[in-house]
Amino acid sequence: MDLSPSVIVLIVLAALVIITILAGVKTVPQGQQWTVERFGRYMRTLTPGFSIIIPYIEQIGRRMSVMETVLDIPEQEVITKDNATVTADGIVFYQILDPVKAAYEVQNLNLALSNLAMTNVRSVIGAMDLDEVLSQRDQINRRLLSVIDQATNPWGLKATRIEIRNIQPPQNLLDAMGKQMIAERSKRAEILAAEGEKQAAILRAEGRKQAAVLEAEGRRDAALRDAEARERLADAEAKATQAVSEAIAGGNMAAINYFVAQKYIEAFARLADSPNQKLIFMPMEATGVISSLAGIAELAKEAQSRSAPATPKPWGETKA
Repeated sequence: MDLSPSVIVLIVLAALVIITILAGVKTVPQGQQWTVERFGRYMRTLTPGFSIIIPYIEQIGRRMSVMETVLDIPEQEVITKDNATVTADGIVFYQILDPVKAAYEVQNLNLALSNLAMTNVRSVIGAMDLDEVLSQRDQINRRLLSVIDQATNPWGLKATRIEIRNIQPPQNLLDAMGKQMIAERSKRAEILAAEGEKQAAILRAEGRKQAAVLEAEGRRDAALRDAEARERLADAEAKATQAVSEAIAGGNMAAINYFVAQKYIEAFARLADSPNQKLIFMPMEATGVISSLAGIAELAKEAQSRSAPATPKPWGETKA
């Protein structure tokens, strides 16, 4: 059926009202903040949740993420302080703290931050030797973080971390470094072997020294014992000689014969035990030895008669 002009006007007005309401209602997701512009001028910032703006007068300017963001630092060639060329790249972790500054203080935030990071990578690595670049990556990261965080402060950013991902020297430098490493390891191995030989020689010398000391102490103890034995033997000889002297003084010829026979037999025993003689022919007076043995027997009888008690006489016997 045909609609009247008034009905058409109402439909158009209703559609405009719905469109206006939808244009004025905004829902900001979590982790983002939106700027509101009125006729191109910044007015306020919408936080996550439900918000209302004035339709047709205000509009959404920039949609900024306030979550921590990762940005790649492109690979580039860098010349070190000692004129070695290396290839380096990395990553930057940053977070927007002030969405207004990040939106209106810098054009193309990601491109600006990437170029700033590349420039500072060249500056920091260029001030270091190759060995320092390869071994002090943490120091490079700290210096880059300090410089970039200070440079991006006017942009409303906070650089949380910067990591050098890869540092690659050219192949000829890698070959030279490999040869140097092999030489250093060979040198250390030779030093360790020499130290081991030195310690072994010291230990062997200490062992020989201790053995010599122990051997000397053993010889000293043996000499002391030999001297003590000789002293005791000399004391015994002196006592025997004194006893013989007393016997001679008392006119006891049997004791003299015993002493002479003992020395006579000991002398022949030493001659028989000599390792340089296997057969001995020597004249010998048998009567002298026999008489000496007889003297020994007489001494034994005399000693026995002195030590035995006197035999009592039978009862009743009287002396004639």
